[in-house]
Amino acid sequence: MSFVDLPVEIGPVYEGERIRAKQMYVELGGPKMEKHFELVRVKPAKEIKDGQVIIKGIDLKDMKEGSTHPIGIFVEVAGPELEEDLEAVFERRIHEFCNFVNGIMHLNQRYTNWMRISKSAFEKGFNSFEMLGTILIRLFKAELPIIKSAQITIFTNEKEIEKPFEMAMEVYEKRDERARSINDEDVDMFYGCVLCQSFAPTHACIITPNRMSLCGSISWFDARAAAKVDPKGPLFEVAPQECYDEIAGEYEGINQTLKKRSLGEIDKVYIYSGMEFPHTSCGCFEAIDFYIPEVNGHGIVDRSYGDVAINGLPFSAMANQTGGGKQMPGFNGISIQYIMSPKYQQYDGKIEGLKSGIETVVWMSKTVKDRVAEFLPADLIDKIATNEDVTDINALKEWVKDVNHPIIETDGYRTATADEEEVDEEEYGALEGLPLGTQTISIPGAGGMGGFKLILKNCKIHCETLIIKKIDNKPKRK
Repeated sequence: MSFVDLPVEIGPVYEGERIRAKQMYVELGGPKMEKHFELVRVKPAKEIKDGQVIIKGIDLKDMKEGSTHPIGIFVEVAGPELEEDLEAVFERRIHEFCNFVNGIMHLNQRYTNWMRISKSAFEKGFNSFEMLGTILIRLFKAELPIIKSAQITIFTNEKEIEKPFEMAMEVYEKRDERARSINDEDVDMFYGCVLCQSFAPTHACIITPNRMSLCGSISWFDARAAAKVDPKGPLFEVAPQECYDEIAGEYEGINQTLKKRSLGEIDKVYIYSGMEFPHTSCGCFEAIDFYIPEVNGHGIVDRSYGDVAINGLPFSAMANQTGGGKQMPGFNGISIQYIMSPKYQQYDGKIEGLKSGIETVVWMSKTVKDRVAEFLPADLIDKIATNEDVTDINALKEWVKDVNHPIIETDGYRTATADEEEVDEEEYGALEGLPLGTQTISIPGAGGMGGFKLILKNCKIHCETLIIKKIDNKPKRK
């Protein structure tokens, strides 16, 4: 395989390359575009013209610098050993292969795909999507030899993308429906995925029937097929071995795998918890489950939500806190399918005395709730607020009481909402001036909403350095 005929360098060394707004020539897909997708379909060889790249819409060389466009990447592959279960796995490799190109940054997957092409790549002569299609075809056939022929269609026009986008959404739903047909107890093998380690070096997805990959694109069926075809590839078997805690989802085999794959950084994971030893998060997760301490509940926001969430933070700010392969209690990257799972954060629910993990959820962005509504418990669906119902923490406090949300029966809620006058101000001092962030947690852009108040009683704190800074609220002179 050679790329000497192309103007940019290609190889795994360029994975993880970041292209900032000032460095980009154009942006494709992402949160500014309503319809965009990536889809791979297995087809009979006679229906494919090997090596063909079709562009439907404006080509890269005709795009204005700094502009944003739709992007649809439709890959059709053929080969005697191919099966439908491999489609989603091949699809996820688009992310990896695009990032092999020096001058392309690719994020996310499915209908949340997002790309940037750099000015430097364009100036070197990378000025047509035909080049991108050619690169993808060569990499698919070289890295996955069971693919014997491939052709690619790239959509960049809003009208042209409409029908293929709807087709892609139907395919995704069909896959997801199948994934919901089995549970973790029905299988004796789990799977892992490290496709995102170029962006999150200590992260590895654990994929089970009840817990799809965080990106939402690889189900247990998909992972099984991939590990069978390429056992040394980025998707691999994870034998559960001894189960230490069935409710938490702690398994000997998972702990061992994550310790190895994270180079010793992570050695214990509860796959059904967002609060204690949570699963690490990459950067391609579909949504974020975040803790709301004021009501001892949880909120969920997805990438498509463009406003600030109930805690006063936009998705982007929470994503920075969540991603990168860190184990962050209270900020957990998740797939939309996982919300529909009967094991969704079940440990967090059970330790609060609730029937399930979904009963800890008090707020969702409207886009998320609309997608999962039919899978929510009938007696809970109207008790979960959205951005159309409440817009700040104080309103949420009233909401959970008014609708009699299950969270109000938890000890954590009663503690969180206890009357502040119960604190002995004479003994512990006035606490109104206690600055936000004394836990050395940075919460950018909170806008005065959300956050934490720490009341420390009968404790000793040992530290090597204590820095106290005066907060100057006076406007600076221009």
